[in-house]
Amino acid sequence: MKDFIFNVNTKILFGRDQMKNLASEIKKYGSRVLLAYGGGSIKRSGLYDEVVKIFEDNDIFYKELAGIEPNPRVDSAREGVKIVRENDLDFILAVGGGSVIDLSKLVAGAVYLDCDPWDIVIKKAKIEKALPIGTILTLAATGSEMDAGGVITNLETNQKLGFGSAYTLPKFSIMNPETTYSVNVKHTAAGIADIMSHTMENYFTLGDGAYMQNRLAEGILKTCIHYGPIAMEEAENYEARANIMWASSWAINGLLSTGKSTGWSVHAMEHELSAYYDITHGIGLAILTPRFLNHILNEETVDMIRDFGINVFNMAVTDDKMKDAKKAIGYLHAFFEQDMCIPMTLGEVGIDDEKLEVMAEAATRHAGGTIKGVVELTKDDVLEIYKASL
Repeated sequence: MKDFIFNVNTKILFGRDQMKNLASEIKKYGSRVLLAYGGGSIKRSGLYDEVVKIFEDNDIFYKELAGIEPNPRVDSAREGVKIVRENDLDFILAVGGGSVIDLSKLVAGAVYLDCDPWDIVIKKAKIEKALPIGTILTLAATGSEMDAGGVITNLETNQKLGFGSAYTLPKFSIMNPETTYSVNVKHTAAGIADIMSHTMENYFTLGDGAYMQNRLAEGILKTCIHYGPIAMEEAENYEARANIMWASSWAINGLLSTGKSTGWSVHAMEHELSAYYDITHGIGLAILTPRFLNHILNEETVDMIRDFGINVFNMAVTDDKMKDAKKAIGYLHAFFEQDMCIPMTLGEVGIDDEKLEVMAEAATRHAGGTIKGVVELTKDDVLEIYKASL
């Protein structure tokens, strides 16, 4: 196991009755708030009205940044920076899922820099300071409520890239599973796939001696496999929504990657799908992951993939390791397709072979020439995985 430092100091307020703490948590850091949210679901659910009433009852000034998109656009960050500066705001409250939170993190850091927010994403500028952020989570998927990173899309350049800074870690996150009751079946499934992908990106490594981290990862995967179908069938099952929500945070807050080298191979490939075709991130991950595992299956990785099937899917074993590993990949594919009802080909989400080579080149270029995960992937490797996913 490699040396590591693990420090995640986001305060989590979990459960049904935590909104009573919102005002006091905000006032630890400021009283002039940018209220950031997405397409309006928080208004339909009544959450928006609840937040605004808390602001009004506690003399908290606020301005809104509304309409933040899925696969959040850098244009929205530019608008957010403008609103913060014009109104001398000192805190950001992100109410929504990962897209809203990621965008808020970029705004928080860009406010203090004399540059375009996109310069942060492409690493031409570095966040040295950030406005404090709090979140109210409404979608269990990305884990952004308890990590310091984000992913932003630039439609002008067909790029979807990640950024991160210790300064943009949320100060607190309110996590009430009831806020996810209104999430539809498609996005519940995509969220499950996203959580599982985060977990698997940390899980599929070789020779690092991280036994404990791998057992924790398997627990998160088994949680998703157990509670995902329940949430699909019973949208207001609190136990299912609570377990899925908590799993989302721990899949990507750094715990599972401690002591490891993780390459995040599938995310690097999927970001190009989202950048060029604006598909739902979790669905893209679900489509690519089984094909990625099939592509990297060899004598070196066979035990890793076979153990995944044994420990996560309770798969019966045979004397044929390669056959067992392929069966494990089949279980994962079937879970996404049959239990989560996710379309499992690129064609089903509107992607043909026209831009596959362009996307494969971009994926490896953005990764520094090759994607250095559990198995190093060249442009040709990525192209093969894309083609296998058609």
